[in-house]
Amino acid sequence: MAETSPDPRRWWALGLIALAQFMVIMDTSIIGVALPAMQQDLGFSPGDLSWVFNAYVIALAGLLLLGGRLSDLFGARRMFTVGWVVTLGGSVVAAVAGTAWVELVGRVLQGAGAALIAPSALTLLMMLFGARPRELTKALALYGAAAPAGGTAGVFLGGVITEWLSWPWIFWLYVPISLVAIVATGKLMPSAPARRGSVDIAGAIAATAGLGLTVFGVVRAPEAGWDSAGTWGALVGGVALLAVFVLVQRRREVPLVRLGIFRTPNLGGANLAQFLLGAAWIPMWYFLNLYLQQVLGYGAFASGAALLPMTVLIVVLMVAVAPRLIGRFGPKKMIIGGLWALAAGLVWLSFVSPTGNFVVDVLPASLVAALGQALAFIPSLGTAISSAKPEEGGLASGIVNTSYQIGSALGLAAMTAVGVSFGAGRIGEPVALTGGYSAAFLGAAGIAVAGGFLAMATLRTPKPETSEVGGGEPAVLR
Repeated sequence: MAETSPDPRRWWALGLIALAQFMVIMDTSIIGVALPAMQQDLGFSPGDLSWVFNAYVIALAGLLLLGGRLSDLFGARRMFTVGWVVTLGGSVVAAVAGTAWVELVGRVLQGAGAALIAPSALTLLMMLFGARPRELTKALALYGAAAPAGGTAGVFLGGVITEWLSWPWIFWLYVPISLVAIVATGKLMPSAPARRGSVDIAGAIAATAGLGLTVFGVVRAPEAGWDSAGTWGALVGGVALLAVFVLVQRRREVPLVRLGIFRTPNLGGANLAQFLLGAAWIPMWYFLNLYLQQVLGYGAFASGAALLPMTVLIVVLMVAVAPRLIGRFGPKKMIIGGLWALAAGLVWLSFVSPTGNFVVDVLPASLVAALGQALAFIPSLGTAISSAKPEEGGLASGIVNTSYQIGSALGLAAMTAVGVSFGAGRIGEPVALTGGYSAAFLGAAGIAVAGGFLAMATLRTPKPETSEVGGGEPAVLR
């Protein structure tokens, strides 16, 4: 990208972009502590309660590609604003819901808003920093660090709000934040003219329904059983719709997703790394939280505090360390090494004991896993985004967000099935629970190991362009 005069508001704009990432991820964790109260007030059955979480994730994952395309066509700033408006509306619906189905409608709307916000946020980041390689890596680091911070903050805020106020205030919290974001977007974000083109409605429906149905089948499987007709009907239907989507894209003159984008060097490999990174990391975070609460007896606040060392380490590494290491070793080595470090931490965690303690059994292993996540996330994200053409930045952002979210959902569902088969569902039996969690940690480690080998096979070694300013910090990596 050609060097242009820097926007003096770019760091304030980055703060808003990081806030968007923070809120998108926080929305998946903030409801955890509130679920029992929501079940009592709204009449959810035990089997249906998980859909307060799943409705958001499925809407987010299913609509990300469409969100990326709309960002390219109508402008990232416009779609970023629309995403906050939809999130605002969904939050109000979820807050005032008096029945279970209205609550799920609100969660779907929140997920749809996030699907518009996430890809346009990354596109705006590239517009602001793409011409200044040294700043771009720092911006991606701050953006990436917002994700674990949002996940941990959600645990704390959910507990505080549920205990001292009531669960609807979890959703009312999004109203002032959304209003501030809507106003600030117009003042801080760069504008881009709308491009000529059409929205591939058939492709959007097939992609959204296919991704949503596939994720639906997998997240439902631990409850309904992998051998149930409903599970396999959803999975087969989802795969069939995705096949229809591919056929539609091949025949459309202006497709939702130009399939040739996957032939871009490193884009496919970087997205695969993001997919497997999410599939290994999210189950680790989920089952570690369960081990702390159900085996070691931690409360929600103590469990959240126990996750803080990981969060702090990730933020520090992403912001202060990873950019320099990328410049020295290149993104490919960082992605491979990060995935394998994550695997090592997961294997270490698999040795947790029913009579263990945090300092010995959890802290050192979790920090090794956090090290791996921090090292692999930024180079895989940056490679996926910077590999695409500037006019397809929204599409590339939608694809990489979809890869991570789908990987997270599928990895968690698969490891839940593994954990339950080894005893993770036997509440009140610490030995059985620990055996199930250990099996899930080992399964996630296998995903991370496979990710490292696949990154080794699919990623090309790029030629890093370093800047003379700032001691040779890394430039855009292509």
